[in-house]
Amino acid sequence: RDSNRHVKVKQKSAVLNMLKKLDKIRFRGHKRDEFLDLAESPNASDTECGDEIPVKIPRTSTRDNEELRDPAGPGTIIMASGVQDFNRTESDRLNEIKGHLEIALLEKHFLQEELRKLREETNAETLRQELEKERQRRLELEQKVNEILKARTEEVPATQQPAKPQSQANGTDKRSHTVSSRLQKWFCDKFGEYVEDFRFQPEENTVETEEPLSARRLTENMRRLKRGAKPVTNFVKNLSALSDWYSIYTSAIAFIIYMNAVWHGWAIPMFLFLAILRLSLNYLIARGWRIQWSIVPEVSEPMEPPKEDLTVSEKFQLVLDVAQKAQNLFGKMADILEKIKNLFMWVQPEITQKLYITLWAAFIASCFLPYRIIGLAMGLYAGIKFFLIDFIFKRCPRLRAKYDTPYIIWTSLPTDPQLKERSNATVSRRLQTAASRSYVGSSAPTGISKDEDTSRFHTTKRGNFHEVFNLSENERPLAVCENGWRCCLINRDRKMPTDYIRNGVLYVTENYLCFESSKSGSSKRNKVIKLTDITDIQKYKVLSVLPGSGMGIAVSTPSTQKPLVFGAMVHRDEAFETIFNQYMKITSASSSSES
Repeated sequence: RDSNRHVKVKQKSAVLNMLKKLDKIRFRGHKRDEFLDLAESPNASDTECGDEIPVKIPRTSTRDNEELRDPAGPGTIIMASGVQDFNRTESDRLNEIKGHLEIALLEKHFLQEELRKLREETNAETLRQELEKERQRRLELEQKVNEILKARTEEVPATQQPAKPQSQANGTDKRSHTVSSRLQKWFCDKFGEYVEDFRFQPEENTVETEEPLSARRLTENMRRLKRGAKPVTNFVKNLSALSDWYSIYTSAIAFIIYMNAVWHGWAIPMFLFLAILRLSLNYLIARGWRIQWSIVPEVSEPMEPPKEDLTVSEKFQLVLDVAQKAQNLFGKMADILEKIKNLFMWVQPEITQKLYITLWAAFIASCFLPYRIIGLAMGLYAGIKFFLIDFIFKRCPRLRAKYDTPYIIWTSLPTDPQLKERSNATVSRRLQTAASRSYVGSSAPTGISKDEDTSRFHTTKRGNFHEVFNLSENERPLAVCENGWRCCLINRDRKMPTDYIRNGVLYVTENYLCFESSKSGSSKRNKVIKLTDITDIQKYKVLSVLPGSGMGIAVSTPSTQKPLVFGAMVHRDEAFETIFNQYMKITSASSSSES
């Protein structure tokens, strides 16, 4: 019995050690309370884990412990405790171990999910590339350090070797070695940094981060641009003032000095001296001196302090102002670039021919004449042109339009939109002439005028104009609105969303106001208003929140309770003037005929 008791105690201790190891494996990363218990595991089945009993070490009293510890105690008590500890079957212990293994597998699954989420959140590829770059840099630095250490280790023994009485040949070798090492060291110290600067490295592509749109940042950038361009604008104003003889004494002195400098060949030194003088004045101004030299008196503009909080209307108005300024600036720059391009691309052959002849004459003169004479001629022409000829041409516009060749060439150069309009006009003119010839040649009823004939060939996107609106053939759009105005018709008498707002194009004829809907090809959705039926027409603002006078036109008729609104019109003012003028023309004609 004693031997059996010792065997069972060993088995008990082995089982307990195994359970402790499994418990350590299970809860090595997190707290025990953060994980589900075995009974709360979502993957545990009723058959596998329903009858399991949690592991508990049986507690015994002090008397039983003393009896267990006392080898001389009664054997019946010891055997009873052994039987009580190992009354569970082998299947119960296996089920318990199986449950622990299942919990360990669940923990592994949860950890894998967390690792996958972390990998998705962090950009591992970019981190790996940066790590590779840092490794390459570290290797290059290590190579450089090793080369420097090797060079120093080679130099140190050569300098620390004691002078021994040897032959004359060995002495000369050592001296030459030390001299070469010193020269190498001196070369590395002086030019090593410059040599490293010429080392080729792969170019790094850096992407600049764009700032989000902000009203405060926008106003600040506009003010910075205005302040930065102020010196350039002042310089241009002073030059124009010199050319216009704003100050007679200043312009006369400048003209005499310039012509004298050009005549004696001092034009370039004069301009360099003026640049040095300007920098010296700027230095004194930066030091606190109050020096203001300008031909045109400067007008100090009051600087408005930036507002901290802007309303929606103010922000919208600010964006519109900036967009308008940017549009005008980009338009002027585009006109200049397009004119230069068209000048060199022979778009206007008669203009480019003049430039071609001038360049040939300048080339021949530069080949045969000395540069002193060429420079003198160019300088004298520039001075006379700037101070005298331009002054006369600005005061006499008719002379400028006739004899100022550079001005005539520049103004007659077309831009790309102008070329497009010219080409469209020529194409339409050719089509009209061809159509009129074919119509005259064909059998046509008598009594049809030329205007009626040309109106037949004006079409909209959905067909002939008079067929789309069910009008007579002599009704056609006016020349101002031949292509119509994009807008949306707001009929406030209707309650359905499809009938309340319609997108389309608005046309004006001699007697009608026509709106063509863009959603349906049926003429039922189109709107035709007779100009004589209009009782009131005025400019309208659809949304009161937006700044400005609005982008709509309200038209009142007897057949509608509320006025019809044509909104979202970019060219609202042009359309309003056209409709109002035609309306006044029709009403005055009808009133005169009645009288």
